[in-house]
Amino acid sequence: MNTLIIALQAASVGQGWQQFLPLILIVVVFYFFMIRPQMKRQKELKNFRESLKKGDKVVTTGGIYGKVLEMGDYYIMMEVEGQNRLKVDKSAVIKDMTDAVPAK
Repeated sequence: MNTLIIALQAASVGQGWQQFLPLILIVVVFYFFMIRPQMKRQKELKNFRESLKKGDKVVTTGGIYGKVLEMGDYYIMMEVEGQNRLKVDKSAVIKDMTDAVPAK
């Protein structure tokens, strides 16, 4: 009788893992297709912001195009159309426009 109870308990433990297997697979798929690529993009953007230097052409999150004049720890001074200057937070810079092809 004891061997029957032990066998039933072992079978129920095996079924428990089989019930959680789809949930584990969903978590793995979300990690590789959503979380990991987002972390990679954030790391690339951080490296881009740290590598900014004077003279780089950039675009802000608000769509303002400008050229970097001065760099601070948390801000950049940008020159925009007509020699106007804007002080912008570094986290607002999203693109480097030096390699972009001008639109016709």
